[in-house]
Amino acid sequence: MATRKLIVEVCNAKNLMPKDGQGTASAYAIVDFDGQRRRTKTKFRDLNPAWDERLEFLVQDTESMATEILEINLYNDKKAGKKSTFLGKVKLAGSTFAKAGSETLVYYPLEKRSVFSQIKGEIGVKVCYVDEDPPVDDSAAEQKTEQAPPADASEEKRPETPKPEEEKKEEKAEEKKEEEKPKEEAKTEEQPNPPPEDKPQEGPPATAPAQVVNPSLAHDEKSKQREKLVTGKQADLSVNELELRSLSGDLGRSTYDLVDRMPFLYVRVVKAKRASKDSNFPIHAKLVIGTHSIKTKSQSDKEWDQVFAFDKEGLNSTSLEVSVWSEEKKENDECVENCLGTVSFDLQEVPKRVPPDSPLAPQWYSLESEKSPENDVMLAVWIGTQADEAFQEAWQSDSGGLVPETRAKVYLSPKLWYLRLTVIQTQDLQLASGTEPKVRSSELYVKAQLGPQLFKTSRTTVGSSSSISANPTWNEDLVFVAAEPFEPFLVVTVEDVSSGQSVGHAKIHVPTIERRTDDLAEPKSRWFNLTGGETKPYAGSIHVRVCLEGGYHVLDEAAHVTSDVRAAAKQLAKAPIGLLEVGIRSATNLLPVKTKDGARGTTDAYVVAKYGPKWVRTRTILDRFNPRWNEQYTWDVYDPCTVLTIGVFDNGRYKKDEEGKPGKDMRIGKIRIRLSKLDTNRVYLNSYCLTVLLPGGAKKMGEIEITVRFSCSSWLTLIQTYGSPMLPRMHYVCPLGPAQQDILRHTAMRIVTARLARSEPPLGQEVVQFMLDSDTHVWSMRRSKANWFRVVGCLSRAATLARWLDEIRTWAHPPTTVLLHVLLLAVVVCPHLILPTLFMYAFLIVALRFRYRLRVPHNMDPRLSYVDAVGPDELDEEFDGLPSTRPADTVRIRYDRLRALAGRAQTLLGDVAAQGERLEALFNWRDPRATGIFVVFCLFASLLFYAVPFKVFVLVAGFYYLRHPRFRDDMPSVPANFFRRLPSLSDQIL
Repeated sequence: MATRKLIVEVCNAKNLMPKDGQGTASAYAIVDFDGQRRRTKTKFRDLNPAWDERLEFLVQDTESMATEILEINLYNDKKAGKKSTFLGKVKLAGSTFAKAGSETLVYYPLEKRSVFSQIKGEIGVKVCYVDEDPPVDDSAAEQKTEQAPPADASEEKRPETPKPEEEKKEEKAEEKKEEEKPKEEAKTEEQPNPPPEDKPQEGPPATAPAQVVNPSLAHDEKSKQREKLVTGKQADLSVNELELRSLSGDLGRSTYDLVDRMPFLYVRVVKAKRASKDSNFPIHAKLVIGTHSIKTKSQSDKEWDQVFAFDKEGLNSTSLEVSVWSEEKKENDECVENCLGTVSFDLQEVPKRVPPDSPLAPQWYSLESEKSPENDVMLAVWIGTQADEAFQEAWQSDSGGLVPETRAKVYLSPKLWYLRLTVIQTQDLQLASGTEPKVRSSELYVKAQLGPQLFKTSRTTVGSSSSISANPTWNEDLVFVAAEPFEPFLVVTVEDVSSGQSVGHAKIHVPTIERRTDDLAEPKSRWFNLTGGETKPYAGSIHVRVCLEGGYHVLDEAAHVTSDVRAAAKQLAKAPIGLLEVGIRSATNLLPVKTKDGARGTTDAYVVAKYGPKWVRTRTILDRFNPRWNEQYTWDVYDPCTVLTIGVFDNGRYKKDEEGKPGKDMRIGKIRIRLSKLDTNRVYLNSYCLTVLLPGGAKKMGEIEITVRFSCSSWLTLIQTYGSPMLPRMHYVCPLGPAQQDILRHTAMRIVTARLARSEPPLGQEVVQFMLDSDTHVWSMRRSKANWFRVVGCLSRAATLARWLDEIRTWAHPPTTVLLHVLLLAVVVCPHLILPTLFMYAFLIVALRFRYRLRVPHNMDPRLSYVDAVGPDELDEEFDGLPSTRPADTVRIRYDRLRALAGRAQTLLGDVAAQGERLEALFNWRDPRATGIFVVFCLFASLLFYAVPFKVFVLVAGFYYLRHPRFRDDMPSVPANFFRRLPSLSDQIL
């Protein structure tokens, strides 16, 4: 069996915190993985140390490597300073490790060990794993191991150096400041530095080599290490538990605590045995329960092994009959069915089975028949729930049997990257052949195409005169959206505008393009030869720089309802902070959306839920206006300020038309739930109204009952996310323009729509576009009115304050005016009470409003969406596509231009309204955690400004605002990140 090694290359660190009292630090790193520890050398008096050391670890269990944690701790060496101090740490999940050859240098920000730690800087690390084949001669390797112990055995067995009493007292004082810190983490930080290398080390005991090579002892040692992790690293264990719960929820689906258990009658028909051995006619089994009748597939070998699930509440009989039929052919090729026998079951006597009980074993049952009484059938009958393992693959009575388009499925969006192509310059361009006259000057541009995406550079002039360059230069970036698996080639073409012909083209193999995760190292530039065709094998060369940007998150949905903010690169992935569990229970009072048999209306409803890259689709309940799904799904949560989208649709694809083409799924309604509005570890069971906007106006289609639970094990981790940037670092240090972001977002939407439409069964284009809100950029008078009144609603608060001040000035309320005079005198006499009074007032007002907060998660508001007062002409304009269908060409051009400009104004109004609504969200408890943080801040700020003079605060604030750029961070500040994470009403706009 091949052995796996984990290779950790500790490259360098930047901007470390001075810890030795002399404005510098002597840093070294300690790396822990799976009970193994390695240490780098000490870089003396260097705040930007560079180690470039390669450390190797043995992966003892390759299957559980994804659940292991690699921890890197930085310390200041006490040999060079007064004491050994903590400089920061980094934890990397095993699921982010890349295979050797695909690793990249990633800079991770150093984390604190507690809220009181003073840590800054980042560390650059490369992590990969390599699988090695075992040696051929095991005995020789074992003898070699016994003769010489491994090099790192002495390092792992080094005794701990005792600490002086003063250092122990100082460390104990630091420990008292920490709140709910994991024991193992504290143990790691308190451990002393390994002894200096110049000191002689005691050799390991004689039994050490045997302990290293003995597999059983190694396994025991590993189990001990895992026991320590279980008892000590509570934070890491909670993350692993969430991942395991999510995995079990996706695969096993064993926990159905958010939905009702639905009883199903299961029948597993395995095979039959006939008395006549010479008959080779195909046979099938038929199951009959009242008016329900279904038969198995016909088999000549008499084996079916099919499972049938009948909704027990829909059964209209108390007995089950299973019969076996032989399909005999006569001389005239006429097929005649001959019954071989029947066996009956009383449904009241059928046993019940609930997982995790083992599956019920099938048994032989004798078929009752007057002609051949020796025929038998092997089957099993039991009553279970939708949590049964056989449910997903069984024939289901409420969803049309085994039709693929009606089954429950889980889809994944393709992994998206930004591909950046920098066109630098060209050389040796052959603009004309030898027989044609040379063009004195030509206008050139570069065109790049990746699949259906095509972008062009600006035009530049090239010619033979001295004033015009013969080698044109562009230095322009073209950004594409690439989806895994990638398109095979990126085609770069140089076009000549003057002649209208292509000068030449080059193909770049996309899977071999370099990947980067940050902006510190630019990708290498390359020269490519241009090919002009068969007659012109060489038409010049082009100099480009191309890379796949892994530090960005590719937006594939509307920004105000985003559900994922993670970077594309696997190396930048973070551990999940919580788990989202959604129970899709039932719908009530659905309206018919189509006709059945040309007479009565019907609805075949199913639900689609989308969060992050994972899409789930429930089974389709056929011909019911009150369907019951009772399906439960789970998602990992990486950011609480994200939105879950749930849509209800009518299935029109499982039936083909006369030409064999599937129909389209009809919209029934959609709801959105923002996770930041949910209390952690609390179950929400609510019914939401389903409203859809049609050309005739808004229509209520029914209600859906949803159960939601957002579980999180660490409040500290959850609160820390409110101060972190919303998007990955590259979005702030190398931002994309608004127009460019808009183009790339809609390109990503089209890619996701096309990929999901090619799944089996496909997720329709109309479904994906409705879930992703792909039409939010289109002009709508209704949305513009809704955003306008949102702005007016925010400004009305300021108008109310102005009217109140005017009433005070005009003595409309004499007691209030007198009280304000007294307050004004108090402020003049005691100016230091201004800020404490304001923050204490805000604390009391917001705390008192906690009682009036809404306990139910918000849904989309039809009144806020302005669908109640929309006119027919406005609806006609909204549902009119682009380009317009107006007959006059001039009118159509002007109309489309107006709609495009109005769409931008509409977005601007929405952004302005969102800023005011975020400020208002601080006071109305729409996000309980964010408002809770603000309340605590107000309380501490009132106490702080009570103790600190106002003049001192102004001085410190001024110096901090005017600080040198060297001391500024290139990322947004904590208040800015906190404000951007506050919820607005954008996710409630229909």
